[in-house]
Amino acid sequence: MPIENAPFSQAEYDRRIALTRTAMERAGIDVLFVTDPSNQAWLTGYDGWSFYVHQGVILGMEGAPIWWGRYMDMLGGRRTCWMGDDDILGYGDHFIQSTVYHPMQDLAEHLASRGFENARIGVEMENYYYSAKAHEVLASSLPNATLMDATAVVNWQRLVKSNEEIGFIRKAAQISEKVIRTAIDKAAPGVRKNDLVAEIMHAGITGVGDDWGDYPAIVPLTPSGLDATAAHLTWNGAPMKDGEATFFELSGCYRRYHAPLCRTVFLGTPSEDMRRAEAAQIEGIEAGLEAARAGNRTCDIANAFLGVLAKYGMTREGRMGYPVGLSYPPDWGERTASIRTEDKTVLQPGMTFHFMPALWMDTWGLETTETILITETGPAEALCAMDRKLFVKA
Repeated sequence: MPIENAPFSQAEYDRRIALTRTAMERAGIDVLFVTDPSNQAWLTGYDGWSFYVHQGVILGMEGAPIWWGRYMDMLGGRRTCWMGDDDILGYGDHFIQSTVYHPMQDLAEHLASRGFENARIGVEMENYYYSAKAHEVLASSLPNATLMDATAVVNWQRLVKSNEEIGFIRKAAQISEKVIRTAIDKAAPGVRKNDLVAEIMHAGITGVGDDWGDYPAIVPLTPSGLDATAAHLTWNGAPMKDGEATFFELSGCYRRYHAPLCRTVFLGTPSEDMRRAEAAQIEGIEAGLEAARAGNRTCDIANAFLGVLAKYGMTREGRMGYPVGLSYPPDWGERTASIRTEDKTVLQPGMTFHFMPALWMDTWGLETTETILITETGPAEALCAMDRKLFVKA
């Protein structure tokens, strides 16, 4: 695909590859094999729903990256990758779900033909898309190579976003505002949850103006009542009820970039306990944004929030956020730094996080969150323009 049709400029892809090669050199890696679809897209632009089969990117210390996958997906690579056809490879369907052949045998042949049969090969061992069987076959097919754990080597290079990326995240944020507003506007007693989610998904895919919506890496999370005491529940066909809180954990998505946003709606009159938690959460978010300054650390954001909770006599455990940007299912987080008390990652301008200090109580849940951008000076910028409150519909 000509570079002028790619999502980003050649300078942007060159920047990403240079960062990754510097990290490879530090780690003593001769060639990197990247299986995480988000990392594949970040390096090459590849975009297809094909991550259920073995595929990946080969990145050596010279030349363009090589995308490798199933033959029918190689054709999609030619439509979405910025490299030339010679750098997009496909293996035959006889490798698919076979007990005789394995795609890693084909990968090993390509690596060996490029002089990597004795190399130090980095692989993403702690990744959804790289199986134990794949590792075993690759190791046995390249007996003189050294397979090294290169988990998150590329992910860490993605932490500071370029201006081009931030532009995409801002577009995603506008779509996030739309889907949250849709969820709150349509929420009412008697509305079946699946019907509400259909409205949410329609709003997200429609997008905003000319900025069309892509599918988010996580489906809508919309639990109500006691279900909202737990994280990560989706929806059912039950009607919404008076006297229940429902939190909406959603994200717009533009060209695979996300800007998660959560808000909570209560149908009826919320309890004093919930109102007190709302006040603590909102004040805590403000304190966290103030602490989210370049030169501070991710733990400073967490500690600022927890300091406010303590003032209200409340406690919270677990992390309160993570970097976001380009992602594929099953997660929109980047799996590097965390907003939690033990994480000392230094904040830099251009980092984007989902600041997610949700409160899950015994009988209800309250989620109010922001996607934030670390700026050159001053506190972090919340990228979505949405009232920060508990929405009440009496």
